[in-house]
Amino acid sequence: MHRPFLFAYLALSLFTATAHAESAGTDQDKAQISAATAAWVEAFNARDAQRIASLYAPDAVFWGTISPTLRLTPEAVLEYFQSSVTRRPKLRMALVDEHPRVFGDIGINTGAYTSREPRDEGEVVQPSRFTFVYRKEAGRWMIIEHHSSRVPGS
Repeated sequence: MHRPFLFAYLALSLFTATAHAESAGTDQDKAQISAATAAWVEAFNARDAQRIASLYAPDAVFWGTISPTLRLTPEAVLEYFQSSVTRRPKLRMALVDEHPRVFGDIGINTGAYTSREPRDEGEVVQPSRFTFVYRKEAGRWMIIEHHSSRVPGS
């Protein structure tokens, strides 16, 4: 007879805890997540593979846009960006949209960017989307999960 009340209490407690966890992210935390994403774009546009890779935690997981391989080690992340720098030295990107959220020491930024690459036949423009998951380590937001993909139909 008390089970419906227990279930309702547990559901309400879970909802309240989840809502509180997200609201615990301050505007400063969200700004730091946004700044960490901007730092990634800046490093990418500088075509500095080492600098890009340094933004990833050692246990990061990364699905790149132009590779079918899931990157699970710092060496694999670095190799992906070294390959990109070598194969596509003129590729640049710009953030279009982002939605940073913070849940304690975990931050998520989901959004879109546009890549541009000048070629002999004209500039190639590719809209893409991303999700970065960050973990705060020693006061620094490190990427622990990254997925980017092209926007379908573009």
